Amino acid sequence: MPEEQRGVDPALYTPPAGVRGMTNLDREAFTWKVNIPALRFPKEATSKLMTSLKRVALQRPGLKRVVDDGADASYKLLLLDPANVSSTDSFCDAETEALAKFGVPLALQPYELQLTYENLKSEEVLRAVLPAGQDVTSGFSRVGHIAHLNLREHQLPYRNLIGQVIMDKNPGLTCVVNKTNTIDSTYRNFQMEVLAGDGNMVAKVRENGVVYEFDFSKVYWNPRLSTEHSRVVGLLQPGDTVLDVFAGVGPFAIPAARRGCRVLANDLNPESHRWLLHNCKLNKVDQKVQAFNLDGRAFIRGPLKEELLALPGGTATVHIVMNLPALALEFLDAFRGLLDQCQSPNTGSLPQVHCYGFSKQDDPHKDVMDKASASLGVPLEGRCSVHLVRNVAPNKEMMCVSFTLPNEVIFSSNSAEDGSPEEPALKRQKRPCKSWDKTKMRSCPECGFKADES
Repeated sequence: MPEEQRGVDPALYTPPAGVRGMTNLDREAFTWKVNIPALRFPKEATSKLMTSLKRVALQRPGLKRVVDDGADASYKLLLLDPANVSSTDSFCDAETEALAKFGVPLALQPYELQLTYENLKSEEVLRAVLPAGQDVTSGFSRVGHIAHLNLREHQLPYRNLIGQVIMDKNPGLTCVVNKTNTIDSTYRNFQMEVLAGDGNMVAKVRENGVVYEFDFSKVYWNPRLSTEHSRVVGLLQPGDTVLDVFAGVGPFAIPAARRGCRVLANDLNPESHRWLLHNCKLNKVDQKVQAFNLDGRAFIRGPLKEELLALPGGTATVHIVMNLPALALEFLDAFRGLLDQCQSPNTGSLPQVHCYGFSKQDDPHKDVMDKASASLGVPLEGRCSVHLVRNVAPNKEMMCVSFTLPNEVIFSSNSAEDGSPEEPALKRQKRPCKSWDKTKMRSCPECGFKADES
């Protein structure tokens, strides 16, 4: 609860008025004195008394709660929190009994305390600096040693000061950045400005027991998706196959490989592909993950299709992960007519799809289901589950729709490449085109040539 709502003078922890409007951080300007209550007690009772009076003791960053009594070296002073202690009546029965047990008089005395920049929380510093009544930000996403802010327009004149304060008040941070534009849907990264620190963008993070390294300025990484990564990986069983269409630096692919799955992972961003390979080696799963640097549709109609056809028989499940929420639902039409009836996968069931999307509608579950249905060309109602991943912004949700890829989609005569339902399918070629690689392909996604025709 804020101090002003607990009966304490809100000015007590308010820095001098002269810091208002500061744009270049001057730490020395945040120095002033306040009077707070204190309790005098014999120093030999320090440890036991501290345990009993924890509720009322002062707790401020960088401040000692027990100080010397200048008048008598055999005594100490316990500094009390004025939010909890205004008189001797503020002590509860247990605290009063503890004082009596150690022979400490129930008497308060004033103590003049000097407060500095070191004793303030980040939001207290920023509240004192920014114009009165404006929103104060002290929240950020942490990516290794990097703090990522998303400042509002009115905060931009103070952005360098804000960055320095965030870095000062959070041990381990050495770089603070602010997003300067929206996420680019092509490579899923965004422009950013360094507000404070060394500008080193190569981060090292640990998520769900897996270590990742990447250049945060060139790839997509969101620490708020850790729970979702864990949820989907928890659905997998050893021996399953995972086909990750928009893999990024590997937050689905690498844990899946560590779980004993065979993984094909793809990302269009060359930097993401490079760091994906690096992270596979870092986590010793490079022999279990096959990485591609293709457009999502090309991956679906090329390596993904080939993998479905090449899978050995058995009961293992195939999971297709599509985590590109701005566009992934639109890519579902790439599964239309992916296989011929005679090309049924060897697995015991059709692939399970986990596709992500954003929604701003009042009913986001229905919204993403309807979008997925429209892209697939078949209704998914009663055939899918929809999971709320997180709230991205006011009236904007990130959702995941999961379903078994329907027979009538994957074996449809109307593929996404046909242009229209009425347009006839292309005839198979008798000779392969230049894209054909007989060592890697059973069929060519470009010309339709099949290995059994050679």
